[in-house]
Amino acid sequence: MQPGLTHLSHCLLWLLFLQTSADLPMCKESDYHFEYTECDVLGSRWRVAVPNKADTCTGLPDPVKGTQCTFSCNEGEYLDMQSQQCQKCAAGTYSLGTSVAFDEWDSLPSGFVTHGVITNEGYDQTDCSNSTWTPKGDYIASNTDECTATLSYAVNLKQPGTLSFEYFYPDNSIYFEFFVQNDQCQSTDSNSRWMRISENSWSKYTVELNKGNNVLYWRTIAYSLQSSAVKPVLLRNIQISGVAYTSECFHCKPGTHSANPGSARCTPCPADTYSNKGATTCRECEEDKYAVIGSASCKPRPACTSSDYFYTHTPCDSEGKTQLMYKWIEPKICTETVEGALKLPASGERQTCPPCNPGFFVSNSSSCEPCPSGSFSNGTVCTECPAGTEPVVGFEYKWWNTMPANMKSSVFSQVFSDSDRRTAWEVAGEYIYTTPGDQDTDYLMLTLSVPGYRLPQSMVKDAERSELSRITFVFETICTADCELYFLAGYNQWNNDVVERWNGRNHKQSYSYLIQSNSTVSFTWTFKRTEEYGMERNYSADVAKIYSIVITNAIGGVATKCRRCALTSVKAGSACVLCPPGHYMVNGTGACQKCPPNTFIRTDQPVGEAACIRCGPNTKTNKAYTACLSDCMLDVRTSKGGRLHYDFSPLANVTSVHSSPRFTNKGLRYFHRFNLGLCGTEGRMPASCVDNVTESGREVKGYVCQSTVVPSDIRSQSLVSSQPFLIGDSLIGVTTETKLGNISSPKWFPAAVGLPDVIFYYRSSDATQACKQGRSATVRMRCDPAVTTKDHIMLPSNCSEGTCDGCTFHFLWQSQHACPLCTKNHYREIVSACIQGIQRTTYVWQHPVQCYGGQPLPAQKVSACVTLDFWLKFGVSTGAVAAVLLISLICYFWKKTRKLQYKYSRLMMTSGGRECELPTADSCAIMEGEDAEDDLMDLTKKSFFTKIKSFSRERTSDGFDSVPLKSSSSRQRLVEEDSDDEIEQITLPRHRGSVQM
Repeated sequence: MQPGLTHLSHCLLWLLFLQTSADLPMCKESDYHFEYTECDVLGSRWRVAVPNKADTCTGLPDPVKGTQCTFSCNEGEYLDMQSQQCQKCAAGTYSLGTSVAFDEWDSLPSGFVTHGVITNEGYDQTDCSNSTWTPKGDYIASNTDECTATLSYAVNLKQPGTLSFEYFYPDNSIYFEFFVQNDQCQSTDSNSRWMRISENSWSKYTVELNKGNNVLYWRTIAYSLQSSAVKPVLLRNIQISGVAYTSECFHCKPGTHSANPGSARCTPCPADTYSNKGATTCRECEEDKYAVIGSASCKPRPACTSSDYFYTHTPCDSEGKTQLMYKWIEPKICTETVEGALKLPASGERQTCPPCNPGFFVSNSSSCEPCPSGSFSNGTVCTECPAGTEPVVGFEYKWWNTMPANMKSSVFSQVFSDSDRRTAWEVAGEYIYTTPGDQDTDYLMLTLSVPGYRLPQSMVKDAERSELSRITFVFETICTADCELYFLAGYNQWNNDVVERWNGRNHKQSYSYLIQSNSTVSFTWTFKRTEEYGMERNYSADVAKIYSIVITNAIGGVATKCRRCALTSVKAGSACVLCPPGHYMVNGTGACQKCPPNTFIRTDQPVGEAACIRCGPNTKTNKAYTACLSDCMLDVRTSKGGRLHYDFSPLANVTSVHSSPRFTNKGLRYFHRFNLGLCGTEGRMPASCVDNVTESGREVKGYVCQSTVVPSDIRSQSLVSSQPFLIGDSLIGVTTETKLGNISSPKWFPAAVGLPDVIFYYRSSDATQACKQGRSATVRMRCDPAVTTKDHIMLPSNCSEGTCDGCTFHFLWQSQHACPLCTKNHYREIVSACIQGIQRTTYVWQHPVQCYGGQPLPAQKVSACVTLDFWLKFGVSTGAVAAVLLISLICYFWKKTRKLQYKYSRLMMTSGGRECELPTADSCAIMEGEDAEDDLMDLTKKSFFTKIKSFSRERTSDGFDSVPLKSSSSRQRLVEEDSDDEIEQITLPRHRGSVQM
């Protein structure tokens, strides 16, 4: 298009606009309204006038600078756009101020977004497009499958505000969290994003919101493998404060009012009053008319009939008396002044209270109290069960003077949500019955709660054929319309299933229901008079009556009688076990006998001496004689006669191991986590597995336990745990044998080299349908000095979940702490050569090293030593000295012997050869040159040669040897022949005379 033509066209359009504006009238205040423009980067905005209808008037006010974007009004106020000031709402109107509320869920409100996505590493083909939050009219419901369903709402707050909403969260099979993200995508603290389980009604949640952008998230994901059984999460009444302004106030709806200016909400009119739209006060009805709470008009009061009052019995007073009383049904809508109206009957006479229900006794205050444990009653006096019997516990209600403590009545109305507003069932002595409600369509509920069930001890042996529990009640319905009586059983009052339903009139009859699970702990009777909706009470006379309720084997119940114990099986907590710890009951006598040493009492074993079970290998009984423990110390005898000492205490702390990941049909990834507490004394910390889906999650404790873990990105925690159960709660024994009792440790793991594995055997007493003997576990402790970590635990390669049959689990734990303690037998010494007078002794480990800790390797020893050269020199010197000495002695004795021989031969020659004749002694003195010491002969000490010669001599008759001596003449000749020779003088002892010379 040419530029000239463009300019011409603009001019023509401007002229046409001026001509059109000139023909329109000037705008009045009713022809337009004010709005604010979008905020700029400086937080400013403009107020502009916007016509209510286009092209109806001209002369709109010029834009003016508006309030700051942070400006807002409080509750009960509105923003006057003309003056741009907050004004209080007038009486009869209300405003939420800076709040926005969502209480209608026929469709998804504007601003809300919901979508479903695949959780974790789910299969790509999983379709989660329909897994969203679904509006249901008064509320919005979550998904129930394994997809992640998110409901979000983004809001910009001009000032710090609050968020409040109501939710109903009955099923812990769903993860339900709420969190807020700010401008920086930072989420709410993890401790506050978990939502609590709703016990029996709607719960309210309130959280503070920061100024600025806030994105609200409600997210759910179901992890149950049976999605059809999952109950959805419900939301309603979402209200957010701190948002944009409101420029008008809203009128109160009929039946409500606001009396003061600046009201944030309207108040319902009380009973017998009404109001129109925008009312400031409620008007009272005329005397002959009535109105229920929140009514927009009054209705004529009908004449009082027997359907407008009910009767009840007063509690027993201190004198043991009760009285029948009549009460008007509240609110009272009938009148007693018209013709034919009935008056409220007078109270009855005081009567003696009926007896207490079985299992209770009459206290000093005339009230009924439960009998102590181990005793029973027929409703009057408690009696202790005799020895060898057990109380039969349960609840039996057949007298209805007061409402039992574990029963509660309530009203659920389609109009009013306050279900605890008043009593729906009233006691009447011999029965309990329904009172009239505000409307005939109200649900009148009676709820009985029990903590659980336990079989009597006499039935434990035949548990498979015995009933866990049974509830039986006698009832009657008297109806003129289409009334209905429902009997429901389930987890709680709001999470139960209809078991049976009766329509119309039903004569007095009995109904019995078999309880098969401990999860069935709530029973509800609900009575509804008619399905026809109406504000009138046309069928108040229709009633349901319950005469008696009996429930058996209830935990926390009372005993109505005692039965003989089965003396072949006694469980922990049974009244049959009356003996002190470490004692057993003698069959048939009730006497207690002490068990042998190192045994414990197995309550599921026969009574008698067989109840004392000997502890397994390398375990000791605890102080209570209820289990066997290991102090983590172990001695093992080797095949060579030696002993190995083990200390597993460094591995006694609880350790975790995970199985390989698995996937559900929808692609949800999960795996099993095992917690192991190997050993320890009575003060040890047991292994525990919890259900952390809710704050009141179940927890199990023992030696070995398992839980199912789901990696989750919908919660602050990286893992969520559920479905915990025990694998081993008792230690059977510790040994190197591969079988203990009926538990075997398979050879699936890689074979050990050298040392045998030490195996811990565990068992759980929790029997299941699949594991009728309970679960068990084996933990192989294998020595590996190279493994320094304390959590190196392996599962069997052919059973990645730790078990192949679901009942027996196996683990291989490799660690240096699984090695025996080191002793002197585990190392050897190496002695070095003597070098320069120093010798070194070094200690080294035997290879391969198969020990850890214990006795440390001794340090190197250094000692002084002597070399071989020194000893050689010393030996040679010593030998030489000894040789010289020996030669000297030989020479000496040789010389001495020669001299004696010479002297003797001379002496013999001097005697001349005559026997028994000695030579005559010339002198008794020692001649010059003779050695007195050499020549003196002491005949009492004979020399060796003398002794030899003495054998050849003749003895005299007196016993002396005959020694020949030379005469003096002969001696003289000898002297002359050899002047150098010496003359030997021999002195003989005197005996019977002297020897003649």
